[in-house]
Amino acid sequence: MSTDLPRAFGHPEARAAQSRDRISVRDLVLEADIGAFQLERGRSQRLRFNVVVEVAGAGEPKDDDVDRILSYDKITEAVTGELAARRFNLLETLADDIAARILREPQAQKVFLRIEKLDRGPGALGVEIERSADAPHAALSEDPLPHPMVVHLDEAALSAPDLSARLDRLSQQPAPVILTVGFAPGPRPEVPQAQAQRRIDLLALEQNAWRLAARDPRCMVVASRTEIDWAMRQGRMLVWAPSKLVLDTPDAPKGVVTDPLVLALWFAEKFQAVQMQVCGALPQAGSSAVPVVAAQV
Repeated sequence: MSTDLPRAFGHPEARAAQSRDRISVRDLVLEADIGAFQLERGRSQRLRFNVVVEVAGAGEPKDDDVDRILSYDKITEAVTGELAARRFNLLETLADDIAARILREPQAQKVFLRIEKLDRGPGALGVEIERSADAPHAALSEDPLPHPMVVHLDEAALSAPDLSARLDRLSQQPAPVILTVGFAPGPRPEVPQAQAQRRIDLLALEQNAWRLAARDPRCMVVASRTEIDWAMRQGRMLVWAPSKLVLDTPDAPKGVVTDPLVLALWFAEKFQAVQMQVCGALPQAGSSAVPVVAAQV
């Protein structure tokens, strides 16, 4: 398969015959929590970005007007914006998302992108991709994602004899229902290492989510954004297993989990819930952008 990558990143003499103008951002070094291996999680490593963009309008007068060109800032914002959006396991996925964001700019015709890990062993480990604005893209869904109602169940609600009847009432809500849970009764393992304790806490919440699912077959345990989006569109009643989203999202609450309700509030905001109902003590007023009320179940 032919590629223009060598010319994109090569010496200017090697690119002299190109028909389009190009702009570039080179040797941009940023830190990010990225990687599929356990030893890469929870720690930052340096990434080096080299981006070359072919732009439309070669030879056309620009009248020295910055509004008529693709700004360098658009390129760096595409990089920093994708890094801030979520945690990535793969450089390939990050590269695809950055290229797609750049190609949304009207002047951008083709993107050449190289990303390298600088702290992962000897040398620079990286990927290079080439993406074009005229390449076919998957059609975006025209249906807007539903806004859910998030209901946080305390232990009393989860173990209530009439749990199924309560879920019957919740199922009558027009919005998709996503249930969140706290810790099960009893002690959890305690370790002196914060990252390990955080994992233990998150797994304890997931165990309780499966405990709820075992009590009512309507409750579908979900972990990934894709699962949640699909299940909401299907009108399913969901139970959130928090580990994946919390560990993969840069703006998630940090540290050990002392109050599961804090995670539930963050989740409700992340999915733009229409309302959050809480069984048990309500959070402090103004602590969430989502309306929070006492549970009506």
